[in-house]
Amino acid sequence: MSSPVHLYELSCGVNNYDWGKKGSASCAARFASGGLIIDETKPYAELWMGTHPSLPSRDVESGNSLQDLISQDEALLGDRVVRRFGPGRLPFLFKVLSIGKALSIQAHPDKLLAEELHSKDPKNYPDDNHKPEMAIAITPFTGLCGFRPLSEIKEFLSTVPSLRDLLGQIAISSFETLTASKEDEDQKRGLKMLYETLMKSDPSAIALSAEILVHAARTDPDNFIGGAKLPNSRSYADLIIELNDQFPSDIGLFSTFFLNFVSLEPGQGMFLQANEPHAYLSGDIIECMASSDNVVRAGFTPKFKDVDTLVSMLTYRSAPVSAQIMTPTPYNFKSPNSEIQPTCLLYNPPIEEFAVISTTLQAGTVEVAGIPGPSIIIFTKGMGRVKGGLEQKKAIDFNPGTVVFLGAGVDLEIEGSDVQCYRAFCNVV
Repeated sequence: MSSPVHLYELSCGVNNYDWGKKGSASCAARFASGGLIIDETKPYAELWMGTHPSLPSRDVESGNSLQDLISQDEALLGDRVVRRFGPGRLPFLFKVLSIGKALSIQAHPDKLLAEELHSKDPKNYPDDNHKPEMAIAITPFTGLCGFRPLSEIKEFLSTVPSLRDLLGQIAISSFETLTASKEDEDQKRGLKMLYETLMKSDPSAIALSAEILVHAARTDPDNFIGGAKLPNSRSYADLIIELNDQFPSDIGLFSTFFLNFVSLEPGQGMFLQANEPHAYLSGDIIECMASSDNVVRAGFTPKFKDVDTLVSMLTYRSAPVSAQIMTPTPYNFKSPNSEIQPTCLLYNPPIEEFAVISTTLQAGTVEVAGIPGPSIIIFTKGMGRVKGGLEQKKAIDFNPGTVVFLGAGVDLEIEGSDVQCYRAFCNVV
């Protein structure tokens, strides 16, 4: 009788959304398995690794979908995952994103709202699940994430005339009155009223204000909005000009004054709870999320916009950009045969569906004990061999772009040189 299989090499597909990086500049394209022939004129936006029906991964050897594999062998998920999330369900979706131009101003619904939106509009909201997500930079990354501190928004109201004119004095006065309160709910209500006024502005007024905003950025960049700089030392003028080139006269231009600008270096990460506004602007990231494709959009997009839902669902928490950054912690491993000790870091958000381990290995071997839930691993650098199994270990040779699925409770061994890999797993306890 043959031993059960616990390690599978996966073939994973790529989505060619317009915002993706073109050709081989895209990590999503370069890491795509299955012998993808890269078209240098074509955008490659997202490499999907998981069971989501929109773009399911498949076992390289058999051609069976990953969903079929875990449906046929409950042990691959493990008892804890099955008890928590039900049989036959991989709770997370793993991705590589390559961002050539801004993604939409968006948020992801919580579980209750996801169920409601899916019931009412399954075409635009294809899942009944929530979608908290985490991003880890693999190249320098920029984005907008969460509402700025109220003091920063007030500063922009005083330094950006086109923003003041678009919002109007009545809305601004109400915002200033409510946010002067020491009560958190008053402050949130004031921010909601002002942001809703912005997002529901008349299109002709948006176009006129955007023209004035961009003109100021082009003609006097050194003094634009008081000469303030972004965290990565870029000017706000450059950001506004670039975003306007991508999405002329879009309401998203003015959202930049409400949302934190985030700049990540490779290895830095951030976590986004449900109902938090964000927009990715540039760079390549590893992304992990609950298994869902629900997005509520309201700017920087040619796709379906749902402004009413977006402004009603947001938490309106305001915090400095530092609150968005995750700090990884060391993860336990054994290294019986390594020239230089590997680095294993755990990115552990406050949810059960997923966490991610980043492993860097210059040369040698790293061993990690089995995890109670299933895992998907993508190798982004190096060459070598990965092994995993219970009764008998299976070995798969890897290079950049190799993706493997590892069943619950299975010990993992990675041997190679100049290795970088990311492991998503279900973090049930």
